[in-house]
Amino acid sequence: NPGKTPHENIQFLLVLACLVKAVDTHALLLRESAAVPGNEHRLGANEAPPAIISIFLGDQLEDVVAQLLNAGVATTSKQGGMLKTGVNALPDLHKDATDRNRTSPLAFTGNKFEFRMVGSSDSISSPNVVLNTILAQAFKEVADQLEKSTDFFMDAHELTKKIFADHHRIIFNGNGYSDAWLVEAQKRGLPNVRSMVESIPSLIDPKTVALFEEFKVYSKRELESRAEIRYEAYKKAINIEAKAMIDIATKQIIPAVIRYNGNLAKTICDIKTVDESLDISVQQEILEENTKLLRQVKNALSELEKVTNAATNQAEEAKAQAEYYLQTVVPAMENLRTPV
Repeated sequence: NPGKTPHENIQFLLVLACLVKAVDTHALLLRESAAVPGNEHRLGANEAPPAIISIFLGDQLEDVVAQLLNAGVATTSKQGGMLKTGVNALPDLHKDATDRNRTSPLAFTGNKFEFRMVGSSDSISSPNVVLNTILAQAFKEVADQLEKSTDFFMDAHELTKKIFADHHRIIFNGNGYSDAWLVEAQKRGLPNVRSMVESIPSLIDPKTVALFEEFKVYSKRELESRAEIRYEAYKKAINIEAKAMIDIATKQIIPAVIRYNGNLAKTICDIKTVDESLDISVQQEILEENTKLLRQVKNALSELEKVTNAATNQAEEAKAQAEYYLQTVVPAMENLRTPV
């Protein structure tokens, strides 16, 4: 809890700095912890939050950090003020100085941080293991320095400033949906990992192995095993989705369009029988458009069947299979989804 004057709360600011450091240092690992095939449709796709890890602090804390970076010391804390409703019968409301940002993957909301990347039906165990371990590392590194201090509060203040200076690129209070943020994040050097498959290598990165081994959470062999399992899980999930899509298109979509086109063709013939001078251009345009789309659906379906069968018959390692599904099967699914 930052209190009403977070600029004076050295403990809170130091803990906050540790969190910023931990998230910036291990952003890829944190992204991987929330990566499952179903979450692909959210992260980096059409829903919040984006696949770029950033931290939202709100106006009050961002201002305190800016003061530390620009002036070397924070002397004030922004207050929320009042929200005037403009309705006499309703009281004015206190505005929260921390605010909220629904597009941020990791946001401070008054007295807590929320990690919002986890899918609604996913286990929270993996993200919690990662969050606890990366924070433990940041706390340990800070503690190792401060335990040798002869002027604790001054050294804590200087260390807080240094951490914010080194890792403030991860702080972003704006709209995570916007295209401008994608450009800005790239300028800052923040990773934008849109695919689960692309995030899995972070599990066996030497930095990750050293992290988990230091705190006796996972061994290198256990991390390699988890990476293998993650590739396998992705491959199986996409295989099921692809086969379900093939089944739906074959047994439901195509027969329904054929029936509709048949009814449309019969309607055209019936109208012509009544009076050949009647305008049937609309019906003919719809029939022509549907027929073209039906051909596109059949072509895309045939391609999806081919690449899915090829993937099923592969005998390569799990990583290569997962990459094949990502690079070949998923685009084929999208190509079928479009005309349908």
